[in-house]
Amino acid sequence: MNQKLLKLENLLRFHTIYRQLHSLCQRRALRQWSHGFSSAYPVWTAQLYAWPWPTEMLTGAALSQYRFLVTKKEERPRKSQLSSTKSKKVVEVWIGMTVEELARAMEKNTDYIYEALLNTAIDIDSLEADSHLDEVWIKEVIMKAGMKLKWSKLKRDKVKKNKDAVKRPQADPALLTPRSPIVTIMGHVDHGKTTLLDKLRKTQVAAMEVGGITQHIGAFLVSLPSGEKITFLDTPGHAAFSAMRARGAQVTDIVILVVAADDGVMKQTVESIQHAKDAQVPIVLAINKCDKAEADPERVKKELLAYDVVCEDYGGDVQAVPVSALTGNNLMALAEATIALAEILELKADPNGPVEGTVIESFTDKGRGPVTTAIIQRGTLRKGCVLVAGNCWAKVRLMFDENGKTIHEAHPSMPVGITGWRDLPSAGEEILEVESEPRAREVVDWRKYEQEQEKGKEDVKIIEEKRKEHQEVYQKAREKYSNVQWKKRSLLQYLEIKEQTSLKRKEEMERDSNVLPVIIKGDVDGSVEAILNIIDTYDASHECELELVHFGVGDISANDVNLAETFNGVIYGFNVNVGKVIQESAAKKGVKMKLHKIIYRLVEDLQEELSSRLPCAVEEHPVGEASILATFSITEGKKKVPVAGCRVQKGQLEKQKKFKLTRDGHVIWKGSLTSLKHHKDDISIVKTGMDCGLSLDEENMEFKVGDRIVCYEEKQIQAKTSWDPGF
Repeated sequence: MNQKLLKLENLLRFHTIYRQLHSLCQRRALRQWSHGFSSAYPVWTAQLYAWPWPTEMLTGAALSQYRFLVTKKEERPRKSQLSSTKSKKVVEVWIGMTVEELARAMEKNTDYIYEALLNTAIDIDSLEADSHLDEVWIKEVIMKAGMKLKWSKLKRDKVKKNKDAVKRPQADPALLTPRSPIVTIMGHVDHGKTTLLDKLRKTQVAAMEVGGITQHIGAFLVSLPSGEKITFLDTPGHAAFSAMRARGAQVTDIVILVVAADDGVMKQTVESIQHAKDAQVPIVLAINKCDKAEADPERVKKELLAYDVVCEDYGGDVQAVPVSALTGNNLMALAEATIALAEILELKADPNGPVEGTVIESFTDKGRGPVTTAIIQRGTLRKGCVLVAGNCWAKVRLMFDENGKTIHEAHPSMPVGITGWRDLPSAGEEILEVESEPRAREVVDWRKYEQEQEKGKEDVKIIEEKRKEHQEVYQKAREKYSNVQWKKRSLLQYLEIKEQTSLKRKEEMERDSNVLPVIIKGDVDGSVEAILNIIDTYDASHECELELVHFGVGDISANDVNLAETFNGVIYGFNVNVGKVIQESAAKKGVKMKLHKIIYRLVEDLQEELSSRLPCAVEEHPVGEASILATFSITEGKKKVPVAGCRVQKGQLEKQKKFKLTRDGHVIWKGSLTSLKHHKDDISIVKTGMDCGLSLDEENMEFKVGDRIVCYEEKQIQAKTSWDPGF
């Protein structure tokens, strides 16, 4: 560029000098010529030749213009290069994305990805559309495509490292030591399970159970006179506590199936057998109530054959022991049979290393906070251990046995109460010991993250289904108005929206008056779980919708009352207390609180509350009946009115009541009477055996001899919900 400018400047300077010399010559010639012809030419001619050319100005303008053009020309490629850099496509990528996902992000096909990875270290033949690509190959493909990449934080979070806590591998058999058996007592309600356990440990548990029904899993360590120890789990027999029985069977070594000799095999007996089979746990049969006169142990054994429970008397391997829990007869024989079976099973555990166990029950204690009853299955639990169970963790602050006595260690097979939980874990959760509190928080955060991811997937699926529904509705609406002019279409759409809005308001009003919001509070997690399982069986939403607003463990609080007031709901408490201040607050706000100590009473109360939300049914109660013996008509003004001559067969006819006309067993009219006469007198009541004439409020109704007139009254009867919880 510099050389070109120099050449141009030299040319322009030469041209300028030439013009200046030419101008000087012109001036000299003009002066000489003007002396001779001064009068012949005007003055402006001399001025024209005398005016100098602005050569310096022209030269500067030309040079500046040339520099501008040359500079612009040279800068043009650089600008285009910059613009091409700016216009590079940005591709959002994440670690672990598949070939198909990368192709979709780049708006290319999968073949393009394969071609970009040719002549690289990756094995192209092993790549599939769903194969995951490493970070190096993702960068390679993006670079070869001339694109820019952007790492997505959202996608990177989805593939973050698993930080969950897991069980240890199985221990070396040489390190295992013998442990006590964990025995679950199962059976039908009121067959004597708790009474039997009460005799074994010489306490009075059954007397303390409300209504004689066990409503929690009780975990107890019983020491026998022989020195042997057995951990017993007493599960509820009521139908509502099926989940508790299943949980008891999953953590046990042996199931003692209690069947009453006078009652035989019942519904919960069969369910208990199924739980034991699902958990692959051996059974010992305890035939209880053998002290009763009507007891028949052989009948029980025969009935159990239908459920593949074959006693030793019939060639099977199930030990059957006739006992009496009330008198304590033969209980030691039952204990010995259990110990003998435990010896055959050779039960052992590893008492060393991190603790593993199972939450049997959980509840909130006013003085201790969240408390769990657990069975230790591996390791030795000590004060200060950091535990994780579900989405909760604890640093063990205190341990105690079934009698509330503080203990310092809990070995395998021991039931133990644990305090120090930050939150209340659910019954049935697996307990694992971790190294430290930060590690416990890390595990809990990971588990919560996993739950959120699962919930997110479910939400996406629901949203996709809703989107498809809306799209179908939209397509149908478009097809509906496709052949209609736009003005008419707008009018029809407006009318349709108006109608839908009114229907929606009507439905909302009906829904608000036909919904029962409930709040459930229980003393322990297992009880709440049982109540929620019962609510899950509700199948009468077409009658009244049952809406679960909130549930939790612990006494009824002010927050529960506020929620019930907001949703116009009812609070159901199971084995919980209510403070005086809370009671006064609920009464002031008009909130119903219903407290129960027996679960089936709570369910009955819930059924009654649901029934009270249903519209009343109308029942007809007959007051009297008459048969038509003759028909005739009378003239009233210009009209002829049909009249029926009747005789009252039963009861009495009362003019103020409602009437119906039946013919051949079918009701053909319902309404009121316009007149009721005996002979020529108007009367209000006609009794049995009397004759009368009557006319109806419908003039066109024709009577026939043999028709019947029934006088009746309507009574509103409270409807009952069709929901049957199954017990």
